[in-house]
Amino acid sequence: MADTVKLPEDSFKPITADDRAALDSEKIAAPSLTFTQDAWRRLKKNRGAWVSLILLGIIFLLAFGSIFVSPHNPNAVNPSYANLPSKIPGIGINGFNGTLVQAGQRIDAYKQAGATGAHYIMGTDYLGRDLFSRVLYGTRISLIIALVATLFDLTIGVTYGLFSGWKGGRVDTFMQRVIEIILSIPNLVVIVLLILILKPGMASIIIAIALTSWVNMARLVRAQTLEIKEQEYILAARTLGESSFKIAFKHLLPNLSSVIIINTMFTIPSAIFFEATLSYIGIGISSPQASLGTLLNDGQKNFQFLPYQMWWPALILCIIMLAFNLLGDGLRDAFDPRTKE
Repeated sequence: MADTVKLPEDSFKPITADDRAALDSEKIAAPSLTFTQDAWRRLKKNRGAWVSLILLGIIFLLAFGSIFVSPHNPNAVNPSYANLPSKIPGIGINGFNGTLVQAGQRIDAYKQAGATGAHYIMGTDYLGRDLFSRVLYGTRISLIIALVATLFDLTIGVTYGLFSGWKGGRVDTFMQRVIEIILSIPNLVVIVLLILILKPGMASIIIAIALTSWVNMARLVRAQTLEIKEQEYILAARTLGESSFKIAFKHLLPNLSSVIIINTMFTIPSAIFFEATLSYIGIGISSPQASLGTLLNDGQKNFQFLPYQMWWPALILCIIMLAFNLLGDGLRDAFDPRTKE
């Protein structure tokens, strides 16, 4: 047996306040966070992404809330109130007080039209329809088209890419050749062919976007799946006899979530811009329905004399595009732990 060592009592001293403070200073103060909580914390520090998220929330609330509460009927025609400028109660700034310049003189357009008791925040179009109500209605239509098309993008693109990357080999090669064939066909050709079969409208635009937009998502998911499936925890799950379906939902999809979310943030504005382009050139949403593209098309006809009819829908489209792109950049930085804060 080892010799017992006896220590004198003066070898032990009570901890003083200074010693306790020194020990406390060495503690790790940062809280323990999950990957999602850490990503949310990093996103909130990105002011551009945070402001974009708030702006998009307001736009969604106004666009879809106008279904129940709308200032005016967006399709109600009143020719006597045609081409009225913007008028906001309590604001006397030119451009927002209901006046415009005619023959070198500034006149009250509302008084001239006999609409002294009315006010239109964004003015009216050439048929006397409330532009603010039509912008809300058109924004809602554009967002619905983008969200439905993105839903197809998620279901088809994620499933296709996941299956292609997981199988690999000849199956993966064949599926990638199919994607290359689809990419070689311009989107405009697809929409024109669909218009020959279907009439112009929401259905043809959604189908056209759904048929072509999912390929980018599929390629990204496939590339990530090829990398993740070689990880040790995937090999362990296969060794334990878990099915491919269970591995995909339990291990692959959670690790692919960041790529899917980020790509979705860029897919939505692309779909909105594609719809606006088609409606602007006259092969998308048709009158009397409104979308951001049709409003731009109507506004450019009177742009020289009544530029506000084009500025308002153009401003909303720019805000949506910029907000989604800034939010996508913020999410990409938030999900990437290598990004410096």
